[in-house]
Amino acid sequence: MSGEERKQVILELLAKEGSVKVAALSQLFGISEVTVRNDLADMEYKGLLSRVHGGAVSSYKPYYSMNLNQRLTTNHSEKIAIARKIADMVKNNDTIMLNSGTTTLQVFRMFPQNLNLSIVTNSIAIALEGADNPNFNILLLGGFVNSKYQFTFGDDVNHQLKNYHADKLILSVDGIDLNNGFTTYYDKEAEIDRIMLAQSDVSIVAADFSKFNRTAFTKIADLKVADYIITDKEVPAKLQKEIQKQGVAIKF
Repeated sequence: MSGEERKQVILELLAKEGSVKVAALSQLFGISEVTVRNDLADMEYKGLLSRVHGGAVSSYKPYYSMNLNQRLTTNHSEKIAIARKIADMVKNNDTIMLNSGTTTLQVFRMFPQNLNLSIVTNSIAIALEGADNPNFNILLLGGFVNSKYQFTFGDDVNHQLKNYHADKLILSVDGIDLNNGFTTYYDKEAEIDRIMLAQSDVSIVAADFSKFNRTAFTKIADLKVADYIITDKEVPAKLQKEIQKQGVAIKF
């Protein structure tokens, strides 16, 4: 089991139990307690847990532990504001890629229903909601299914994606940090996001204000890969300046 896979298991245990012990994790993974402590230290640095004597505790109810409906109610008004701004950037006959996420789902819901759009996505929720609109040509990428968050993933999805090209990508992320770039809580979707970035002419990152100066579990890419970051309120001037230095436009 790789280090990233161990950390995913630790996150799942924290979501269920609220705490973990170094000795128990050492036995579970068949690794030294020093290696376990190093894993926990890295996860604490990323804000995913708080270390205590002999182990670690969940510092808050992590976003990754919520199901899709719970996520939809988190920062709902902020996501709607972002969705409206991004929908205005969509033009008739665009081909659009969307990764899974509640922000991208809200963006999709804001698309003008009379536009002719080709949509490539791994979001089951987006595919189901758009299936009845004859103006939307929706391609749902096939692969393994994550029923909790309603998306597809895996090698089949990755291989399919490389066959398609999009005018615009709308990407939902869980963290934006100057040093760590764009990050996501779910490691199995990170590679999908990277391929979407490579296969799109214009990359639009959708993120509410809470995602800034935050590092989630897995890195997607450096900030410079994006063309736009669309958020709900003004980013602090210093952070905004540093992001813009990397060629990324920020819209509020």
